[in-house]
Amino acid sequence: MRRRPIPTTWSWQAERGPRARTYRLLMAEAMSLVRRGRIPAVAEVALNAGVSRATAYRYFRSRSKLVTAVLEEALQPVRSYVPQSADGLARLRELFEKTYPRFTEYEPHMRAALQLALEHESLERSGLLEEEAFRRGHRRALLHRAAAPLRAKLGAPAYERLLKALSLIYGIEPYVVLKDIWGASGREVETLSRWMLDAMVDTSLRQAAHAPARRRRARG
Repeated sequence: MRRRPIPTTWSWQAERGPRARTYRLLMAEAMSLVRRGRIPAVAEVALNAGVSRATAYRYFRSRSKLVTAVLEEALQPVRSYVPQSADGLARLRELFEKTYPRFTEYEPHMRAALQLALEHESLERSGLLEEEAFRRGHRRALLHRAAAPLRAKLGAPAYERLLKALSLIYGIEPYVVLKDIWGASGREVETLSRWMLDAMVDTSLRQAAHAPARRRRARG
């Protein structure tokens, strides 16, 4: 008999029956364990949830899949974000406004994802990685979705540079630097990130506006 595919994390909201209940039980335990500050093995999640290992591994075949599901659970409203404004800066502000409270609420889960990504990157470089590599990368698509109207104003190279710069302040990294090194509060992290967002976009737009004059001076 052909096995039914395991739905994605988000699709479980529409699922009913024992499979969906088992998934939600495992996910609730995984979210709880990660909130305590570490990345559990799939077998540990199964044990704490009172589910067999074999069953748990049908849902999450590796820590990578488990952490991916944890992030999807935590950041679903962020990843389904649809811009409402036609202005690029306004759309980016919308995105930050929507996501930073979520980042703060699920900071331990995002730190766990960063920890696993760094661990896997190091092991992969040395040829010692023995499990499926955990990859991040949703922020690129989210930032592009929000900032897209700015591309025509900036041109492709400057637009890509802006997205790369924004990716440094949109995610868990500002929390690690500002809270761990500077002792900042979650609210201060949000405020500084929004300030950096405005500064980056303003600088990019001003440079784009002055670019024609600079090119004329260079030719002259």
